[in-house]
Amino acid sequence: MYVSVGSSSNNDAGEDCRRAAILEFNPDGTGGRIFASGIRNPEGLAWQPGVTDVLWTSVNERDGYGDNLPPDYITSVKDGGFYGWPYSYTGQNYDPRYVGGMPDLVKKALAPDVLIEAHSAAVGLTFYTATQFPQRFRNGAFVGLHGSWNSSVAHGYKVIFVPFTNGKPGPTEDFLTGFVIDSAAVSKWGRPVGVTVARDGSLLVADDGSNKIWQVKYSGPAGR
Repeated sequence: MYVSVGSSSNNDAGEDCRRAAILEFNPDGTGGRIFASGIRNPEGLAWQPGVTDVLWTSVNERDGYGDNLPPDYITSVKDGGFYGWPYSYTGQNYDPRYVGGMPDLVKKALAPDVLIEAHSAAVGLTFYTATQFPQRFRNGAFVGLHGSWNSSVAHGYKVIFVPFTNGKPGPTEDFLTGFVIDSAAVSKWGRPVGVTVARDGSLLVADDGSNKIWQVKYSGPAGR
């Protein structure tokens, strides 16, 4: 059993080591240990299809360094891996508050697999293993971006798709948009959160801005 635990601060090094981490437990709750650390807010968790032991997470990074830093991300999670928080971001790039600190630990910081625009608030994460969508979507990842709250321009507020080829992720693509007409109206249209695949192969998107669940179905030519 895997449990994501977010930080209780933006970038405070004094937190409980079980925060900003993914924890592993036996099914009965015993044997708890830190599976991976240095992950500010690991939100979604999902197992990559086609393999038995590759866990992925979607992550909200820290705030306070402008509109464009640091990127949010999704990444595969390595057992024992350290992902930088709070000392560095996107691998071994030092957080301005900690430049030069904990050098041995920062040297071990792993760069995430897929970067997402800063402050997008990557939350929901699911892999598409159904057949209702065209072939190119099979085994790719959908990510719900809840949206920024402190950027001068709205970031996120959409669902993105990450194609996978031979088990490796490609560039992100916009999948479900239209929640933002202008940056001043973002709270009025919608904020995607959870994403999951329904039994019929459609994609369900929970939206806590409009308090709706959206269903996305493919209606194009068959056999694509």
